[in-house]
Amino acid sequence: MRRRLIQSTLAVVLVVIAVFGVSLVIVETRTISNSAQERVDSEAIRLAGIVDSRLFAAEDVTAEILRDQVAQERYAVIRIPGKDPIEVGSKPSGQVISSTERGEEGETVTVQEPRSSVTREVGRTLLIIGLVALLAVIAAVLLAIRQANKLASPLTDLAETAERLGSGDPRPRHKRYGVPELDRVADVLDSSAERIARMLTAERRLAADASHQLRTPLTALSMRLEEITLTDDPDTVKEEANVALTQVERLTDVVERLLTNSRDPRAGNAVTFDLDEVIQQQLAEWRPAYRSVGRAIVSSGKRHLTAVGTPGAVAQVLAALIENSLMHGGGTVALRTRVTGNQAVIEVTDEGPGVPADLGARIFERTISGRNSTGIGLAVARDLAEADGGRLEMLQAQPPVF
Repeated sequence: MRRRLIQSTLAVVLVVIAVFGVSLVIVETRTISNSAQERVDSEAIRLAGIVDSRLFAAEDVTAEILRDQVAQERYAVIRIPGKDPIEVGSKPSGQVISSTERGEEGETVTVQEPRSSVTREVGRTLLIIGLVALLAVIAAVLLAIRQANKLASPLTDLAETAERLGSGDPRPRHKRYGVPELDRVADVLDSSAERIARMLTAERRLAADASHQLRTPLTALSMRLEEITLTDDPDTVKEEANVALTQVERLTDVVERLLTNSRDPRAGNAVTFDLDEVIQQQLAEWRPAYRSVGRAIVSSGKRHLTAVGTPGAVAQVLAALIENSLMHGGGTVALRTRVTGNQAVIEVTDEGPGVPADLGARIFERTISGRNSTGIGLAVARDLAEADGGRLEMLQAQPPVF
């Protein structure tokens, strides 16, 4: 592209120089020739006047007297009737510029100038025009190079930006070039990069959330299926199968909830539901896990509370808190229910060491964890609670109360 821009600019300049340069040379040549002819004519008229005045005064007309009146490089011949011609200067050879003037006393004055003087002056003029044309070409080339760099470099940058976007690097460059059209393309590419970055972030977040949120339901479902394979009692098989179906429904609800939040976190299917049912469901699912490590999980507080929201979302938030207590807490885990104004509150607490002081409220940030876990659970739980119109807060760090 640079080469094409330089070549096109240079071609335009050369055409302009050729058109105007040739015209200028023709005009200047004619002007110089006309000027030389006018000088010779003027010289002949002036000499004729001098000769007339001397003849009228009956004075002698000699070459010595007229020598100072004739310019250098010019040749003059004065013919007076009845006298020999008077020559002043050296007679030029070759082509000459000549002018003849007749005086009032009958004399004839002829002045000649060699055309070589005109040729030299034309040559000097052509040299000046050639130098100016050369300077114009050099200036045009420099300007073309500068303009080509100004246009080609931004296009190269934009191509690299587009290539980076295609290779999965969505970082916007926020670089502008001072050319409105190129800056517009840069704006579009930066906007596209930001949109792609948001989409990639959302996809990665969905994958991380799904991996974290599906782990617990799948583990519980696996435990129920293992119970079925280890027993021959039809009643036990039926009971465990029913529990497994319940786990499958929960798993389906978790997937639907994750997909809904990835599309629009504000979307939800709020209904009026019984909090006791959600709490008892969580207790039943988590008691085997707590029993296997020698710990207990209990509930207390106000009973028969109803709330408006999504039961599946509330169950997932409770499951995240209960799982955190199992992994990082200690002693008995208690779920307490109470009413504050028109809000139903569920507190989850345990007897463990609590949240480290250096974490504090940052415990809800993604990838923030005090004990080498993923740091996703509480962040997802808070997002679920807020999407459902509720809140998830840490009321106390030691012992922990959420």
